[in-house]
Amino acid sequence: MASSAPPRRTKPAPAPKVRLVPGARARALQVVERLAAEYPQAECALVHRSPFELLVATILSAQTTDERVNMVTPTLFERFPNAAALAGAELGEVEELIRSTGFFRMKARAIVEMSQDLVARFGGEVPPRMEDLVQLRGVGRKTANVVLGVAFGIPGFPVDTHVTRLSGRLRLTRSTDPVRIEAEVCSMVPPSEWTNLSLRLILHGRQVCLARSPRCDRCVLADICPSAFRVGASRRSRPTARTRGGTAKPA
Repeated sequence: MASSAPPRRTKPAPAPKVRLVPGARARALQVVERLAAEYPQAECALVHRSPFELLVATILSAQTTDERVNMVTPTLFERFPNAAALAGAELGEVEELIRSTGFFRMKARAIVEMSQDLVARFGGEVPPRMEDLVQLRGVGRKTANVVLGVAFGIPGFPVDTHVTRLSGRLRLTRSTDPVRIEAEVCSMVPPSEWTNLSLRLILHGRQVCLARSPRCDRCVLADICPSAFRVGASRRSRPTARTRGGTAKPA
């Protein structure tokens, strides 16, 4: 959902100066181009109608699937439609509504306390600034980047487990630290591509570059990926530009 706030760039996470992996910059730009062609409609899978709903849904998505979150949020938001309502909710009632997402006690406390912070500091409105979002209880850089990029159209690069895995396999970075991954990838890719690249890496990680058995034989990045056919992947012939499979469908 777009905001009336003027577009701005989210400052990448600070990270110690490091030498980029040789060839990473050129490879990153190829990844951007190929994934854009493979997933032209990069969208967040979390169903939401406002920045507040996206913020809550993103917190709930930890350690569970977006599909599971989408199953509980309609009822949750019908009962608590805004920050003021959720800020005054009884924890026990919230826990029951989100129980199936796992870690429901911790998540219930997180979204209630986050809502209390929104009401106390920002009049119940989700702020469109990284430095404000990360001051909310339960909100880190990944969650803040999702909200900024998807809800406000402000470039950010959310780093989840899929992005971490693919960034490593593609040798865009040597790090497994989300803050450093964000800083390094953002240094190689134009800000206008940050949000969509993250969404596309997530889609590709779900559909093709799986954690245990990556489907290298159908991957549009196989011929530029240093890890192709090495990590429990299919051992079929390496695909070429003429023999790659069709477009992967988002989960």
